[in-house]
Amino acid sequence: MAGSRIVGDVTILLVDDHPVAREGYARLLERRPGYRVVAEGGDADDAYRLYRLHTPTLAIMDLALPGASGIAATRHIRQWDRRARIVIVTMRQGTAMAIKAFEAGAAGYVSKSAPPREFLAAVETVLGGGRAMSDDIRRGLAEERLQEAPSPLDELGPREAEILRLMALGSTVASIADILCLSRKTVQNNLSLIKAKLGAETDAHLVWIAARTGLVQREDEAGAGWM
Repeated sequence: MAGSRIVGDVTILLVDDHPVAREGYARLLERRPGYRVVAEGGDADDAYRLYRLHTPTLAIMDLALPGASGIAATRHIRQWDRRARIVIVTMRQGTAMAIKAFEAGAAGYVSKSAPPREFLAAVETVLGGGRAMSDDIRRGLAEERLQEAPSPLDELGPREAEILRLMALGSTVASIADILCLSRKTVQNNLSLIKAKLGAETDAHLVWIAARTGLVQREDEAGAGWM
């Protein structure tokens, strides 16, 4: 997807709950002439607040944030600014979340196991108005298409996937409503719709689907790998 290239300084917002990871991103990015980190945050609330405060050229967002995910934060930011350029980074190499990230408005999706040059190339592509992903994510998507094995998550929108993720992690309806700034009735209605779309009769079945599709899993994203 082509678009206008950024001219002048590139201001960057970093969002990751691990300070060491943010330091790694900053060191890598600020080696590039004109790249400047202007703000850092640790969760989805920080992401939205700092984005509105600084309106950066680019946001680098971790997928696994405390509470709402980087995908939910991306969707929220894009509702406020449709021009926002956001790259999501993750330890996961599964493709289901990559699709949800792009549906939410992200322009890039890069695994932390990718070489630094792939990360920087993705940043350049996004700044140029395009979409980018690391090679391992691209290969995974290609393999899925060849196998013709669609994910059950294909039936869900980004917000529905986020509600399912939080529920599978053990969050109550009330806490999901607080995290996503929704009413409890909206969360309950969404959960009923999710069950219908996925053919699940119980919450336990929903949790099983979330685990099987890689929507929830134990992650250790303590470092970026690009330091």
